[in-house]
Amino acid sequence: MNNKKALKLLVVDDEPFMRTVVEKILSFLGYYSVDVVSNGQEALGHIARANPSYDVMICDLNMPDMDGVELMRCAGEEGFDGAVILLSGEDQRMLDATLDLARAFHLHVLGALQKPLKPVVLGELLDNYVPRRLVKDKAVSVAPIAIAEMKEALASAFVKELTLVYQPKIEVKTGDIVGMESLARWHHQTRGVLGPQAFIPLAEKFGLIDDVSKQLYRKALQQTAEWLSQGFDLKCSINFCINSFSSPGFADYLVSTAAELGVPPERIILEITETQVMVNMLNCLEVVMRLRLKKFNLSIDDFGTGNSSLTQLKKIPFNELKLDHYFVRSANHHMAAQVILESSVELGKKLGMTLVAEGVETREDWDMVEKIGCDIVQGYYCAKPLPAEEFSKLLRTWDGPHGQKIPAAVTTGERERLAKVAGLRV
Repeated sequence: MNNKKALKLLVVDDEPFMRTVVEKILSFLGYYSVDVVSNGQEALGHIARANPSYDVMICDLNMPDMDGVELMRCAGEEGFDGAVILLSGEDQRMLDATLDLARAFHLHVLGALQKPLKPVVLGELLDNYVPRRLVKDKAVSVAPIAIAEMKEALASAFVKELTLVYQPKIEVKTGDIVGMESLARWHHQTRGVLGPQAFIPLAEKFGLIDDVSKQLYRKALQQTAEWLSQGFDLKCSINFCINSFSSPGFADYLVSTAAELGVPPERIILEITETQVMVNMLNCLEVVMRLRLKKFNLSIDDFGTGNSSLTQLKKIPFNELKLDHYFVRSANHHMAAQVILESSVELGKKLGMTLVAEGVETREDWDMVEKIGCDIVQGYYCAKPLPAEEFSKLLRTWDGPHGQKIPAAVTTGERERLAKVAGLRV
């Protein structure tokens, strides 16, 4: 729960009656440090002069002169670091689209509320407020590496400094850990732990991604081989840029390394991210098809966003479809996201693909993706990405996603009885 007296709020609405209503609701909720303005220009002036800065801005969309969309763009350009709550009489689809736009402006968005304003709903959003500096992932939100630094690292200590963390993938039907996604981390000597966004895009841009991917692949398979030897029934997902598959000898490296380390190809999921347009489509398609023939699994990541689309499903023989975390997290609250998610699941099932829901953070998220037919869940509700030693401990102590796992080898009726007793879903 927030210290309400310490939060500083700014209300922006052109209607005098609505400004009064919002101010009184905030007072009723226990928020007393509230400034109220009537237009976007006035709001920008308050933001520029505020010391300390505002924690939350509650902003109407429909305003004359400068509307809420323009205000959000300007606030983003000025580096406003507080949170934003949108308020409007527009329909939910319009609010959802505006939320996406606010995020594109690099704003910290708490949510959007329709008029007439409900005090309980506004109170819940404000109760969930966390300062942006505390919600950023330190392993992801660091300044990108310079190209000269990256080249030097590849030629020296980078191989030792490059490590992996593993996020479990949970089978919905049984509650078992059936695999893990390997995620890159760079333990930089002076910068600390860097996430992939700090160096992977740079490696792609300057033609270094193949070397980086090979190092990550070998490390992931070495660890996978160890877990397989301990009797754990797992598949390892490893991320690749699509253009790496057109590089001479790259596919041969994948095949030979798997054979060298004793990891069967059917235990390996090549997760393709399309941050770049394919530069050599024919070669890429030929290589990935050959890898599928050798029993490697192919996964299309972040389906429904960027270049991951129906076109790629038609061209490439993927057998796993990963549903983007944005749609998963939004589906419980936004109809458009739910429709997209359900349609993607239906499409994947018709194509005989395994459906993986990313970004499952709550029991509500789990219940939703289970209901629409997802096969595998990945997200903070089950576990955050873990170093290998912590993941090993999780494998040994895992008792199901909800704290209790329903045995798979029981009849349907018995599963339902056990679920009812344990308060679980089947």
